[in-house]
Amino acid sequence: MDERNNDFDFDFTPIGQAIKKARETKGMTREQLSGIIGYAPRHIQSIENEGQYPSIELFIQLVTMFDVSVDEYIFPNKEIKKSSVRRRLDAQLNRLDDKELSVIEATVNGLCKAKEETEE
Repeated sequence: MDERNNDFDFDFTPIGQAIKKARETKGMTREQLSGIIGYAPRHIQSIENEGQYPSIELFIQLVTMFDVSVDEYIFPNKEIKKSSVRRRLDAQLNRLDDKELSVIEATVNGLCKAKEETEE
């Protein structure tokens, strides 16, 4: 007797969209990714836009390649330490020198000030 729970209903679309955004942020096309991982661009498109489940091997390859944190999607009610966007931004910030970082800091300060003013 099979007692497995077959009512599993997980929407993969948000993870696929995160993979797509990370790929585009790196300036990589589906065709380029296809050449690297050996899957057709149409299969990649289905994962990114249609919520198609990839194989576990492909899933791990994609989230590792693009540094996508899946906790925020798999455990939506759990407090996440760093989102995928924040992790990618951290990686980019590590490549900047102090002068470049001061420009980013001033930009963030300006955004925060503008946000505070609109909330008042």
